[in-house]
Parts: sequence; structure tokens; C-alpha cells
Amino acid sequence: MSAILGTGGAVFFWLTLVVMGFAAFMTGQALANTWRPTWQAVVYAALLGVADRFLSYALFKGHLLSLVAYALDTAVLAAIALFAYQVTKARKMVSQYPWLYDRTGLFSWRTKSGDAP
Repeated sequence: MSAILGTGGAVFFWLTLVVMGFAAFMTGQALANTWRPTWQAVVYAALLGVADRFLSYALFKGHLLSLVAYALDTAVLAAIALFAYQVTKARKMVSQYPWLYDRTGLFSWRTKSGDAP
């Protein structure tokens, strides 16, 4: 397990999922609130993955240059950031344009039917 994660399971849970996951969630929300493109969430998640690898190395003696651990951390953080991005964008579209869109789920919206142009 430590060979894949680069550290122990508790460090992965607390540092990657809780601390950096919160940062990724807030990053996704900020990008959606400022109408940035989706691909920027992946770029910022990659940077958060670098920070996560460094903090696990500096604080918990994890492997700094583990490519597998970096890819796993970045994939998890990108998934969290993209989740927050899409949820925020769906909420924003419906709340900013209530005459045009209806909410159809957590991630989606649709054009209102009826007398909309």
C-alpha cells in the first residue's frame, strides 16, 4: 500500500483527501464562479498534486519523486476539483438565469420549455 500511495494510508486520507481535497474543492468552486474553462481545474489539480507530494515528503517522510503516487494524488484531486466545478456551474446557471434554465440534477441543467425563445 505504501508503495502505491508513497506514504501510509492515514497520511493519504488526512493530507490528500481532507486537506488537499478541501483545497481542490475550493479551487473548482472558484473556477466555476469566475466562469473559467474546465481544463484549468485539471491544471490546478496537477499543481496541488505537486504540493501534496512535497508536504507528504517534508512532514511524513514520504516518497517525493514517486510518479505513481503523484499520478494517484493528482487524479483524486482532479476528480474533486471537477466535481466541485460542475456542481457550482450547474447551480450558478440556474440561479443566474432562472428564466432560461431548470435544474435537472446535481451536475446538469436544461433549457426551460414553454414560451422561452
